[in-house]
Amino acid sequence: MPQNEHIEEHIKRHGKRLDADEKARKKEARLAHKKSSVAQSLHGRKAKLLHQQRYSEKVQMRKLLKAHDERKVKTKPTNANEHKEALPSYLLDREDQNQAKVLSSALKQRRKDKAGKFAVPLPKVRGISEEEAFRVMKTGKSGRKGWKRMVTKATFVPESFTRKPPKMERFIRPMALRQKKANVTHPELKATFQLPIIGVKKNPQSPMYTQLGVLTKGTIIEVNTSELGMVTTGGKVVWSKYAQVMNSPENDGCVNAVLLV
Repeated sequence: MPQNEHIEEHIKRHGKRLDADEKARKKEARLAHKKSSVAQSLHGRKAKLLHQQRYSEKVQMRKLLKAHDERKVKTKPTNANEHKEALPSYLLDREDQNQAKVLSSALKQRRKDKAGKFAVPLPKVRGISEEEAFRVMKTGKSGRKGWKRMVTKATFVPESFTRKPPKMERFIRPMALRQKKANVTHPELKATFQLPIIGVKKNPQSPMYTQLGVLTKGTIIEVNTSELGMVTTGGKVVWSKYAQVMNSPENDGCVNAVLLV
């Protein structure tokens, strides 16, 4: 075992306390009071160094907050007569935009375009609890250790996946529930093709489900579309596209999806 990784090793084997996140949050909340008490108790050279460090941190924080505020507020140019050349009549009543405002507008537009790419047929799906998605597996001689979980939903596991040793494995994905292909329907062609799954882009239930490759209703998957002969406007072949799962694969035994075009 590598040095200084005993804490990570213990978490992998035995899991974390149920209130571990709450304890970390409280510890972070107490940190400000602890820093304040230390600053009040120090004297001399140590106090000067500490106050200098805290002052620089506060300056950085104020600059960050000011930058956030300036991004939201519309600002006019400081000098109204900064144009060297005469303006045409149709531009006289317009307000000049600052460069920062133009950049922020461009970023917002880019985010909107990016969000538009994933306009999915199923915008809302039913939430799935961890009790429904995972089954507790008892381990140890006495059968009291319950930190292992078996996934009860269909999953996608890539070809390059290598299992961890049994004593280190926390999540078990059964071979019978692993899916490699999906029945993808093209909404414009009104035809269905069986395509290989490349990966799971996003599971709306949880980031952990996305990492494990759990396939539930509403999951965005990436499929190999090289067999369909789709090309871009530039003439390049489209090798992969996103699709959304429209059924419950663990009930049907197959993955049915709709291509996002």
